[in-house]
Amino acid sequence: MSDERHLSIRIVMLPRDTNGRGTIFGGVILSHLDLAAGEAAFDYKAHRYVTAAMKEVEFIAPVYVGDIVSFYTKIDRVGRTSITVHVIVEAKRVHEPYDTVKVTEADVVFVAVDGEGRPIPVAGEPLGLTRYIGRA
Repeated sequence: MSDERHLSIRIVMLPRDTNGRGTIFGGVILSHLDLAAGEAAFDYKAHRYVTAAMKEVEFIAPVYVGDIVSFYTKIDRVGRTSITVHVIVEAKRVHEPYDTVKVTEADVVFVAVDGEGRPIPVAGEPLGLTRYIGRA
């Protein structure tokens, strides 16, 4: 399987996203991480998904106002009713030395559900976006 990752979301962090210490609130990063993973799952196979788990999120570096934050995704596993998406988050500093730093990474597990919220199989062929396939 391919180790290629896909840029799902890129966003500039704003002052409204800060915590009491002036860095970006971790919950903002987690929200975007969940959205990026959901986009990857939906692009892999169109279903209604719910987030079942976000595994081992450890913040490695802070994010600052003005940083350009990128959320890279790849499908790690496709089960009978679930999809696991690996997300890597990087921040490009907009002030010298203009480094790009890894902020966090996580595996996000989604379950495909019907209109009543019951799990359904992730059946059929993927949408043809094979660039998402990671380790299976």
